[in-house]
Amino acid sequence: MKRFHVHVNVTNLEASIGFYSTLFGGAPSVRKPDYAKWMLDDPRVNFAISQRDRAAGIDHLGLQADEPQELEEIGKRLAAADAVALAERGTTCCYAHSDKYWAEDPQGVRWETFHTHREATTYSAPTTASGAQGKSCCGPAGKCAA
Repeated sequence: MKRFHVHVNVTNLEASIGFYSTLFGGAPSVRKPDYAKWMLDDPRVNFAISQRDRAAGIDHLGLQADEPQELEEIGKRLAAADAVALAERGTTCCYAHSDKYWAEDPQGVRWETFHTHREATTYSAPTTASGAQGKSCCGPAGKCAA
């Protein structure tokens, strides 16, 4: 089964957590100093917010696959639509280790399809010894660097 995903950039994390906790009738299932996530069953959605150096508003939409095979099926459909902008394996983003396919629809709306393997202790891949950032977070480089 898949879960719909929405990620919203916010300017005030605490105020936004208060609003969405009231709207969804419960506290976030994941809470970090710059991020919060609600894994809702009604409706079945992974709703995340983060306070980063990005414009406020909807960052991207997505589909979270429960099984790796579901992700590969979605990836094949995106490839058939010639829409895959970035395929990632073992990336760290949004405090999770995941495999992903990033795409854009004809209007430029970014879509993240992913299967999460486990939680991570950092928002994105750590910086290397040379100072270079690890794999990008939240899409192809230049779109949404962490």
